[in-house]
Amino acid sequence: MGLDSAGKSTLLARLLTGQVMETSPTIGFNVGTLDLDKKTSLTVWDVGGQKSMRANWRYYLDDCKALVFVVDSSDPSRLPEAQKVLKKVLNDEKLREVPLMVLANKKDLPNSMTIREISKQLDLHSCVDRLWEVQACSALKGLGLQQAFMSVNKLIKKS
Repeated sequence: MGLDSAGKSTLLARLLTGQVMETSPTIGFNVGTLDLDKKTSLTVWDVGGQKSMRANWRYYLDDCKALVFVVDSSDPSRLPEAQKVLKKVLNDEKLREVPLMVLANKKDLPNSMTIREISKQLDLHSCVDRLWEVQACSALKGLGLQQAFMSVNKLIKKS
């Protein structure tokens, strides 16, 4: 999940195909299975992030094992909005003990924010009852994606 234009669809396509694909705003969702190793795979849902879609996010939380929240690290002006919607989704009862991975996408762009700045802007340190992690990545370049989802798997195992 994440705001519109954070790079969720590009990230999922890159993870699943290794390619950069032309994407358009997601209406509804995309879903795919990511094989981490011979024994482990994750079903990854990419849910539309436009304001009009966010009310539907709660319908995708059943049996959720980890929440991956994607932010555009090159756009600090949208982080207050991202913080607000992240807090709202984390307050859902279905996510009570579900770990959180924040992916600071677009780290390849000049002036992208550090993971420390993003953690602070999203107020992640207030998430005391939840395992969470922040990782920088670039869906476009494919940087950090495999590592991030290996970490997601570790968070799931720990929780």
